[in-house]
Amino acid sequence: MACALPDRYLTPTDLADLLGVPLETIYQWRRKDTGPRGFRVGRHLRFDPEDVRVWVASLMYKEAA
Repeated sequence: MACALPDRYLTPTDLADLLGVPLETIYQWRRKDTGPRGFRVGRHLRFDPEDVRVWVASLMYKEAA
């Protein structure tokens, strides 16, 4: 990913803003297991920026193939 990602874990809102998609899309990806890997901290959903980077790279690789 060309842009720098934050050094902290991302919230679903952060991820939606970063990718330019609606927040509901993040939750749909989660339900369908098609988005970046997330994890729970108590009841809060978070995403590791490195996992997001790897997920985006995999999408770009699939598009190039």
